[in-house]
Amino acid sequence: MNTVYISKSAADTEKFAAEFAGNIKSGDTVALFGGLGVGKTAFCRGFAKGLGYAGEVTSPTFAIVHEYAGGRLNIYHFDMYRIESFDELYSTGYFEYLESGGVVITEWSENIENVLPKRYYRIEISNPEQNDKRKIEIELIDNTVC
Repeated sequence: MNTVYISKSAADTEKFAAEFAGNIKSGDTVALFGGLGVGKTAFCRGFAKGLGYAGEVTSPTFAIVHEYAGGRLNIYHFDMYRIESFDELYSTGYFEYLESGGVVITEWSENIENVLPKRYYRIEISNPEQNDKRKIEIELIDNTVC
């Protein structure tokens, strides 16, 4: 699956992410890449809505992880902005969450790229025109097949 979408607003990003969530199944990992303010948290809000979560979705910058239950699948929303070492990552419980049967969605995946699972959705969000539009590129990375 390789998809490129041009979002015209945060609401448009949320709508697109909600539609994308329809493809997600138990155990999937979604890795978000992109700079400050490109819409990673907006994507997560829409993603959670698409999985049936009706509560508030905010960036877990200081908490590192927020758990959202009550939808089609449990969602574990990580923010790896402040993670600087494997020991710090390990202490978050990240690896246990990967095995939980829910869905892990991670902001700032650049900081943990070398330990992402063998199969994950790589989502790059950028603002190439420096305006309200966002370019969202989705690629399914699958290193489980030889």
